[in-house]
Amino acid sequence: MATFVRPPAVAGRFYPGEPDILRAEVDSYLYGPGKRASVLGCIIPHAGYMYSGHVAGAVYSEINLPSRCILMCPNHTGRGEALSITSDGEWKTPLGNMHIDSDLANALKQKFSFLTEDIEAHRTEHAIEVQLPFLQARNPNLSFVPIALGTVQFEILEALGIAIAEVLSQTADPVLVIASSDMNHYENDSITRVKDGKAIDQILGLNARDLFDVVMKERISMCGFGPSVAMLTATKKLGARHARLLKYATSGDVSGDRNMVVGYAGVIIS
Repeated sequence: MATFVRPPAVAGRFYPGEPDILRAEVDSYLYGPGKRASVLGCIIPHAGYMYSGHVAGAVYSEINLPSRCILMCPNHTGRGEALSITSDGEWKTPLGNMHIDSDLANALKQKFSFLTEDIEAHRTEHAIEVQLPFLQARNPNLSFVPIALGTVQFEILEALGIAIAEVLSQTADPVLVIASSDMNHYENDSITRVKDGKAIDQILGLNARDLFDVVMKERISMCGFGPSVAMLTATKKLGARHARLLKYATSGDVSGDRNMVVGYAGVIIS
């Protein structure tokens, strides 16, 4: 049977479609080599590179990148399953193909039965895809597990995080848990920075429940708060004690339009 290959959906839009140009742009956002931190998880934005690439690059520059990761994102399209995982095949980018970590994906499905094998949720979703060229630039041999979340039920998100922690606690190799998320959307810069500050405070406190509550109460349109809740739950179960905000920005910093912005935060958990 032929290997499933998920083709790029947003190359040429969110990031360059030509390999040499893409590599050069990704490299322009990376710096080092310096002393890199060993981390359990992180939150990284997923907008077009011109807006959030410098924030994503700050995270990828600062961390030791293992050879395996779990990459969770929101389901922007509404297609497919609410808890969608793909456990076989490869994802293609202009920089080459990245392998899905089948062993890790299958272990997660066995531990958390609500995860559903599904391609449709991932077919046109950008929030994982835009992370891959950064991962390829830092570690071309990395394999990953793609998970798209279309649920906002705290109990489900928490249970997923607990399941991830249980699987990783039995895994010999280090595994990075990435939550792909932008912050507040489409309000003015001042409001966005206040709202994002409230969410970031809870992330830095490693407070998954409080992050969920403040997003709901304050109507913070943080698209990846679900993946962030699951990631925080998992990393705290795995012994995380510290969180650090590496960089924060809004789209207005690039566009100059402060009336309607999106926020971006790069956070590491250790």
